Amino acid sequence: MDDISVLIGGKAGFGIDTASLIIARILNQLGLRIYIYRDYPSLIRGGHTFSIIRAAPEKVFTHRENIDFLLALNQDAFNFHRGKLKDNAVIIYDSDALKIEGLAPGQKTVELPLAKITQEEKAPEITRNTCIIGSFARAAGISWETAEQVLRKNIGKEIDLNLKIARRGFDDAKELRKIDAQKQKPLSIITGNDAVSLGLIKAGLKTYIAYPMTPSSSILHFLASKAEEFNLKVLHPESEISVMLMALGSAFMGEKTAVGTSGGGFCLMTEGLSLAGMSELPVVIFMGQRPGPSTGLPTYSSQADLHFVLNAGQGEFTRLVLAPGDPEEAYYLSAFALNLAWRFQVPAIILSDKNLGEGNFSFDLDSLPKIEEEGPLIWDRKTPYQRYLNTKTGISPLAFVPDKDAVIKINSYEHDESGITTEDAQMTKIMQEKRLRKGRYLLEEIEKHETIKVYGNKNASTALICWGSNKGSCIEVALGLDLKVIQPQVLAPFPLEQFRKAVGGSTKLICVESNATGQFARLLNQHGFKIDAQILKYDGRPFSFEELQAEAEKVL
Repeated sequence: MDDISVLIGGKAGFGIDTASLIIARILNQLGLRIYIYRDYPSLIRGGHTFSIIRAAPEKVFTHRENIDFLLALNQDAFNFHRGKLKDNAVIIYDSDALKIEGLAPGQKTVELPLAKITQEEKAPEITRNTCIIGSFARAAGISWETAEQVLRKNIGKEIDLNLKIARRGFDDAKELRKIDAQKQKPLSIITGNDAVSLGLIKAGLKTYIAYPMTPSSSILHFLASKAEEFNLKVLHPESEISVMLMALGSAFMGEKTAVGTSGGGFCLMTEGLSLAGMSELPVVIFMGQRPGPSTGLPTYSSQADLHFVLNAGQGEFTRLVLAPGDPEEAYYLSAFALNLAWRFQVPAIILSDKNLGEGNFSFDLDSLPKIEEEGPLIWDRKTPYQRYLNTKTGISPLAFVPDKDAVIKINSYEHDESGITTEDAQMTKIMQEKRLRKGRYLLEEIEKHETIKVYGNKNASTALICWGSNKGSCIEVALGLDLKVIQPQVLAPFPLEQFRKAVGGSTKLICVESNATGQFARLLNQHGFKIDAQILKYDGRPFSFEELQAEAEKVL
């Protein structure tokens, strides 16, 4: 079995996320590459939550519609997903809670009386997950030793009891559809948000400040758990306004700082974003998109904040906007963002979404180009210090308080080179041009790097254009339909020359986006590119492979 999909479902509070990650790590031990799509409501308990674990010999970044194994912890898990079952699917279910009817002749079942087993072992209800995982391992032809090894590493409490429960599930099943091991080493499995966190640390992050807001909250939690190990300050203030202002104060003190939020929180940060633009303070903003307007769908995904991010804040100032498409890019581009923010003294925004941020992926650090921490331009002490010295590049040398030899004045008002408030017409013009001039040199630096990626048939006359988390599904579809895929990683300042070369001889451009108005297509139109067709999805869910393939075939 080369490419398999396992769906585990139940109520919120059933431990579906933890169970799906353990299943993924068991499959990872077979040398398979992993992707997990998580679907859950904004409820602490109740509702319906499920995860789809996809495993294949090659790296995968999207889910498939059809399911090989269904692990059902309640009736909804069967009722909602029975239409996705393959003709030879295996259904492992809680026979104390479910009624299974109307299966196809080739579909097989494993009945587990989970309530009875947990009562007999005097185990808490949550251990039903462990039991069904053990049963899945046996049904998939995976050894008990492999399952036990993973369970020991991933269960922190009552491991002996959990292993006993898992073994009962294993023994109550039999091999029904064997999953073959691959001759390749397991990779780490991480979320896109974990990769962002590690990339920021790699580039020298010292302070992270955030108010919890899905889908960025897990960065706050991850960095808080690593604060002592990496000597980080991790702060949770009372609002996003405080987050942004504290971050700018931290940058003023010379500490590399990042913040995290989603659309609603970013609304509150926009005045602070303009302050960063005027005062030329470097800060990295992680913006995890979810559907709006307003609260929208708090636990689902979107790409509807592109133009908001590109244009947020009053006035005109240089900003860097990057959009990673997988965990490797999330790691590399987060470090890149922090380095460039400090080199050019501009705000940098990492534009992500729930699908990338909370999805789990196999992560191959060795596949990435090397990136190291870079420092800013520092005052040489040869001349009196001027915080806003007007240089050829627009980048002024930095000094940090409490340097006794420098007067360091940060100003939100228009100011002269020393930071003294001014309303002089000529000085206003000079300083505005200085701030914008950094954009030209920032673009020159971006053009030195490969920030427009091309996949599939690079000579194809038709190209799918995507950004962010749609990268994976577009690449898989393009391989089957013999198309080109063009994926910009930097959205501002836009690397126009690289994009023009990437388009090459393609005569038909199809934009794939997770919003209702074609925001990236609109951006490309502004740069002079004609988009021939658009494939848009705006229900909060990611494109599955089959869904995107069907939509692409319609417009070809």
